[in-house]
Amino acid sequence: MKKFMSRTTKNVLVVSFGFLLLFTAYGGLQSLQSSLNAEDGMGVISLSVIYGAIILSSMFLPPIMIKNLGCKWTIVLSMGCYVAYSFGNLAPGWASLMTTSAILGMGGSPLWSAKCTYLTISGNMRGQKINKKGQDLINQYFGIFFFIFQSSAVWGNLMSSLIFGQDSNIAEVPEENLQFCGVATCLDNFTIVGNSTRPARHLVNTLLGCYIGVGVLAMIFVAVFLDNIDQGLAKEFRKNKGNESFCSTFLATFKLLRDPRLLLLIPLTMFSGFEQSFLSGEYTKNYVTCALGIHYVGFVMICFGATNSLCSFAFGRLAQYTGRIALFCLAALTNLGCFVGLLYWEPHPNQLPVFFVFPALWGMADAVWQTQTNALYGILFAEHKEAAFANYRMWESLGFVIAFAYSTFICLSTKIYIALAVLALTMVTYLYVEYQEYKHPTPPVIMDDLHKPEKADLKELSDKVIAQTHL
Repeated sequence: MKKFMSRTTKNVLVVSFGFLLLFTAYGGLQSLQSSLNAEDGMGVISLSVIYGAIILSSMFLPPIMIKNLGCKWTIVLSMGCYVAYSFGNLAPGWASLMTTSAILGMGGSPLWSAKCTYLTISGNMRGQKINKKGQDLINQYFGIFFFIFQSSAVWGNLMSSLIFGQDSNIAEVPEENLQFCGVATCLDNFTIVGNSTRPARHLVNTLLGCYIGVGVLAMIFVAVFLDNIDQGLAKEFRKNKGNESFCSTFLATFKLLRDPRLLLLIPLTMFSGFEQSFLSGEYTKNYVTCALGIHYVGFVMICFGATNSLCSFAFGRLAQYTGRIALFCLAALTNLGCFVGLLYWEPHPNQLPVFFVFPALWGMADAVWQTQTNALYGILFAEHKEAAFANYRMWESLGFVIAFAYSTFICLSTKIYIALAVLALTMVTYLYVEYQEYKHPTPPVIMDDLHKPEKADLKELSDKVIAQTHL
């Protein structure tokens, strides 16, 4: 009797549902920060602290933690840092919010680097076992992951919308306040929004209690059900490590910057942070909360999450037929259209369907940025996965930090022009990387018994090497 699914597929699903549970809590909370803790821009600044701490942790923590603990226990430990942030929001103040933001940030880079490393190892292992190209399976696994993971935006925001919908203080936004929405007016005080009514405290606490419970459940789920596939590598590293090994691991993230391909991918990686922060920070505050009220933020972000989830799964499988270039161009054109539309749109409650069109299109574009960029890093830097994904998280977080940092200081229209400029630079540098990859394809990876990647000899595999890029 055939197995229902392979053990590798089971592990991919465990990682995916673990992240689904964790980010059901954090994703919903992040979407609300710019509106929930709007006083002096405290919510947006806390997000800046999070991604600033992620940058610091990306410099050294992921390789050290993954090599010592293995991917599984790095994920579990880092999840605990995310749960701490929900506790910080129970009594929001500068001290509590900024401290827990820093804790979350320190765990953010190891969490994502461990997840990406785990999926890359799984794809290469499975590909070698069934005699398929590892890159195709890596694309599929990232597609499955983001299909499940991105639906967290649905459940987390559904919880916030249902709970905040019980607020008895909900009122229509006065017509005169709508002049502050969108890009029409540039105020001296950029923290002002058209509708700044905060939900009742007991409703906020109820929501945070649900988020904490879901986060703890995620930690237990992964700890119990996920296989420790790189346990042998972790044991070997702990047994043989010395000062030289530690220093080498500590500096691995920076050493990889000597690879010109990684330098050229920095704009692409940073734009991922720009576009995500714009939707969760600027769109939710200046369009949705301003014109409709905070209780609509969840419903709008559900639309984003649902589209993102479905497209992630589709693009993960479609990539092997279309190639990455076509998908990246589709995402770039979609974001370009959204940014231009937001420059000219004057949001009004009477235009309710339009509020959902933008996040739906944004979800489709973000699905490409997430699945294909992660897979691209896994394919190009398979020999240095931990350092590569640490760089990915570091540069993406820098995009978040820059976007959140200037959020309370410059006009919304200026933010859109900055994002458009980064998008243009992104496509130029990305296409050059693809051209170089077409000319000099990366050799396939062979896994040894400890699941350590070894680069194959191109001369021996000349008849099997297929360019990663479809032109």
